[in-house]
Amino acid sequence: MSAEPRPLEVPLADLRRGTPRPLAPLPPEEQARADLYALAARLLLAPPDAALLAELGGADALPSEQADHPLDRAWERLVAAAGVLDEAAVADEFDRLFVSIGMPAVNPYGSLYQSGFMMEKPLAALRDDLAALGLARRPGSGELEDHLAALCETMRLLIAGAPGLPRRPLAVQKDFFDRHLAPWYERCLDDLRQAEGANFYRRVADFMHAFLDVEAEAFDIDEDEDDAGGAPPPGAEQREETRR
Repeated sequence: MSAEPRPLEVPLADLRRGTPRPLAPLPPEEQARADLYALAARLLLAPPDAALLAELGGADALPSEQADHPLDRAWERLVAAAGVLDEAAVADEFDRLFVSIGMPAVNPYGSLYQSGFMMEKPLAALRDDLAALGLARRPGSGELEDHLAALCETMRLLIAGAPGLPRRPLAVQKDFFDRHLAPWYERCLDDLRQAEGANFYRRVADFMHAFLDVEAEAFDIDEDEDDAGGAPPPGAEQREETRR
């Protein structure tokens, strides 16, 4: 699924080095994770254009070993909505939800949800962690680093890497997710789902909630396996396949 333009973070390494070697292809399940994070970031950063709506509206079902999984259902509803709504209607909805002279209906910023205020300690901690990973806010960006779209794009970069930016192991991905997404994404997406006038973006919220729930569960499975010396807990194989 196309997810251009890319949101907020860029590798600091791009500014320090010459032309880096291209990265090897990702395993299919990791590419799928990166693509879903990219799509989530793209849909939250700006309303989808007609081309993206058409591509999404014609998308296949997600591969899954579990019948009627919440992520499968949420994906099917998102695809169906993209297939019947036009670009102008979705753009109007985006503006009503996220753009306002005063307080928007939905403010998807981590600092606000974790501290009650914008640009507080959670944002400062995030900036420290991004700097340690070689990431920074794109110059001229109109959004802060703790915007939910930016955090999804950061997860994509941790999984897929970028020229001059290495892929990060699951332990690093889990640490970032646990510190900067897990504490607040459910409340934010519940607010988006319930916002007055949410139609297409209610489906986006359902999809993102189900996907991030799968990610959280899968990270816990990986941690349990590490604690048990590599032995998967009961039911882990089925849950891991859902993630992939």
